[in-house]
Amino acid sequence: MEQVIKVLIYTHAGFGGIALLSGLISIIAKKGKTIHKKSGLMFFYSMLISGITAMVVAVLPKYESPFLFAVGTFSLYFVLTGYRALNFKRKNPNLKTDKWISKIMITTGILMIMLPIFLTESINIVLIVFAIIGITFSVRDLILYRNSEQLRKSWLKLHLGKMLGGYISATTAFVVVNELFPSFYGWFIPGIIGGFIIAYWIRKMNQKAVANKI
Repeated sequence: MEQVIKVLIYTHAGFGGIALLSGLISIIAKKGKTIHKKSGLMFFYSMLISGITAMVVAVLPKYESPFLFAVGTFSLYFVLTGYRALNFKRKNPNLKTDKWISKIMITTGILMIMLPIFLTESINIVLIVFAIIGITFSVRDLILYRNSEQLRKSWLKLHLGKMLGGYISATTAFVVVNELFPSFYGWFIPGIIGGFIIAYWIRKMNQKAVANKI
């Protein structure tokens, strides 16, 4: 059993490293080009494998970690919704799976807030922040899914924003595991920096959309 767990941990770390590298290439590469698409696809599958193996380890005997399981769910939410946003540029996409992903994230977010209170009679600031972010994005998703026209117009923003969110999650895990920042700062610094990058891309796309209308 210990050998299996070691394999899972190495798999998680290995594909996490691949996700960091391929994600960076996808971010730097010109959007829409082959290198962006291929590296982005590699990032997506690497994050899936890394996240799923982390969640499996988090439920195994002696390695139980509701914290790791919750963070794994948070990361997978972003890469799954970011990848599936590519479908929104089509007319009338099937949103059944997308709605379930958002509902699962909302449920997980509530548990991320409540479980530490019931189990340890304390609050976990990191989990609360992650939960609020996940719940907020998921609620916005569900509202947007009601407006097919607006959803179609927003597919690129959703794709880039969510995939960057997934990359922030991978970077945060790397920073925390390697203790690159003291105390709990490592949990938030990548997100703050990544938030500015996402805001930059969204602003750039908005400016481009306005210019095209003129």
